[in-house]
Amino acid sequence: MNSNAADPPAETEQEWHAPHNPWLIALVATISTFMEVLDSTIVNVSLPHIAGTLGATPIDSTWVLTSYLIANAIVLPMTAWFSSLFGRKRFYMACVVMFAGSSLLCGMAPSLGALVCARVLQGVGGGGLQPSTQAILVDTFPEKQRGMGMALYAMTVVLAPVIGPTLGGWITDNFSWRWIFLINVPVGLLSLALTARYISDPPYLIRRRGADKYRADYIGLGLLALGLGCLQLVLDTGQRNDWFESATIIAASGVAIVALLGVVVWELRHPDPIVNLRMLKDRNLSTALSMMVLFGCVLYGTTVLLPLFMQTLMGYTAVWSGLAISPGGLVLVIMMPIIGAMLGRVDARPLICLGAVIISLAVFSMGGFYIGIDFTTIVVTRMWQTFGMSFIFVPLITIAYINVPKEMRGNASGLISLARNIGGSFGIATVSTLVARSSQAHYSVLSENLGPLDPRYRHAFDALSQRLSATTAGAADAALHSRAAIEASLTQQSAVLAFSDAFHTIALLIIPILVLVWFTQKINASHVEIGAA
Repeated sequence: MNSNAADPPAETEQEWHAPHNPWLIALVATISTFMEVLDSTIVNVSLPHIAGTLGATPIDSTWVLTSYLIANAIVLPMTAWFSSLFGRKRFYMACVVMFAGSSLLCGMAPSLGALVCARVLQGVGGGGLQPSTQAILVDTFPEKQRGMGMALYAMTVVLAPVIGPTLGGWITDNFSWRWIFLINVPVGLLSLALTARYISDPPYLIRRRGADKYRADYIGLGLLALGLGCLQLVLDTGQRNDWFESATIIAASGVAIVALLGVVVWELRHPDPIVNLRMLKDRNLSTALSMMVLFGCVLYGTTVLLPLFMQTLMGYTAVWSGLAISPGGLVLVIMMPIIGAMLGRVDARPLICLGAVIISLAVFSMGGFYIGIDFTTIVVTRMWQTFGMSFIFVPLITIAYINVPKEMRGNASGLISLARNIGGSFGIATVSTLVARSSQAHYSVLSENLGPLDPRYRHAFDALSQRLSATTAGAADAALHSRAAIEASLTQQSAVLAFSDAFHTIALLIIPILVLVWFTQKINASHVEIGAA
């Protein structure tokens, strides 16, 4: 679309500020986004209840998660394209309507098939909310306050998955699993009304809205949807399908590789790509995306791993395991505004390094957890981990935007959100596979050295048999129960060692950030004031 007399002059556009208080706009923009990110984890603890109510198997019920994540991943990088086509405010409001409406359908679903279909629609609607919110905050806040704006966004997308399992468990235990979806409806209606009143598009988006050139890249759109959908399918279902022993996983992996390579070749040659990969020439953005993948691995990997350890091995309920990790969210709420205020005064790169070291030490110490460890130690260790996270997320997003022109902010926000989500999927797939495979490996090692001829085995077996003989029908039953008890203990200890391996692996995944961060440009007061971020 060519410029015309109605377009705002360049100087007016450059000086544009949102017509309302930035903090009010930030609050409005993050309401639905918080609920959308919350929905990525709030369902986890409710899957057994969903399966029981709808007459499905526990394995089939996991499609409630997978369908949402696949749809979400496909839409994330396309947000800038849709915003340019329809206008960011209109697109954001359309996403809120779809997210709230599909949440209502989820809560009313009569069967698992209907629930999965509704979750696909919910993922499509929710996928546009994160990048749109991030772009709204970048455009809304004055340059000197942009770090604080990113801190608020960070609290939204990092705090939500932390409290999701706790909230989901509490709602399911006290009401019904259907209410984890139905609560989105009034929140969506409130968000819609406030968005219509307080959020507006900046002039550069108004000028570009509906431009014909954004209607051309359908091949890129198709390749991207196919590649990301298959990649997410592989990561979400790989472990329960035994990875590359499954023909489905092999086929999906092949399609994902071919499609994503096709996206790279096609988008780099297309004059108006749906995802502008040329932006990755910017060292700051490309390096920040790499670090965001690692951050997502650690964030989502530990958020899944720690409650799983507490529920399967320590006997905690879903609510209490969630309560163990939720205090870490309070640390984020306190620390992130402080970190946001520090940006521009302190070089962000040492802050990120400090955060990476703290996270690595905290997660590595989780590898030393044992079955009898006390609740307080778990809570404190988790709080140390989230304390480290607060030093990474806000500076990382700010670094990513240093050299991004305002016209490309929508593209950048979509790529950043996609990097975190893909990293999260990699993290969950990694810990799930490690726990399953490592448990088997440790069991084999422990069992081969433990048999009837081993003195330690004989001692434990005889002691158990003597204790159980008084409560069983005879010596034969006592011997049977003793073998079962030793077998259960062996399986349990193998699982503890497997969780330890998984925690140690996650702790190592954050270490490359210590090197990658120094390939980025320093953030200082001049960058913040110029507004290049």
